[in-house]
Amino acid sequence: MIDWEEIACTGDEDKLKSAKLWLFQENIRLENERRELDASRDKFLDERVRFRRDLEELNRRTVQERKRLKEENLFFEKKMAILQDGFRQLEEDRKALDKQKKELSALNIRNREQEEDLLSENTVRRLFSGINNTLALRKRYRDLIKIFHPDNLFGDEELVQMINKEYLRRKEEL
Repeated sequence: MIDWEEIACTGDEDKLKSAKLWLFQENIRLENERRELDASRDKFLDERVRFRRDLEELNRRTVQERKRLKEENLFFEKKMAILQDGFRQLEEDRKALDKQKKELSALNIRNREQEEDLLSENTVRRLFSGINNTLALRKRYRDLIKIFHPDNLFGDEELVQMINKEYLRRKEEL
């Protein structure tokens, strides 16, 4: 540090000039530092304003994204509810269809059995057609039993039972 009182008291011109020079240089240095500081401060304020703007923009985007995400979640939940309802309805329809298939299958089986019974009864009656006496009935019965007996190659037990029933029925009639 410069002792200004000593320089003022001694009156030394060289010392006074060098002190003035030092003071001038120091003022310039301080002025430059103040300018740099002001520039840094302005730059800092600009960055702070930009940062706040960016932060506000980011917050606005975040709020928008959250809102969009919430709407998408609601939309997804509605879609999921629709799909679940559709799958539930499909499952109910499938069960109803399976039930109808079983009923139809059972009905078809019954119809087929009834048709077979009718065809078999008609066939058996035709086998005994034209028989008017007991002797011819007995002969036709024996011939049919020989042909359709279950022990034969093409024998059929059900047909033999129907032949037996028809034989007994016709025997009672004659």
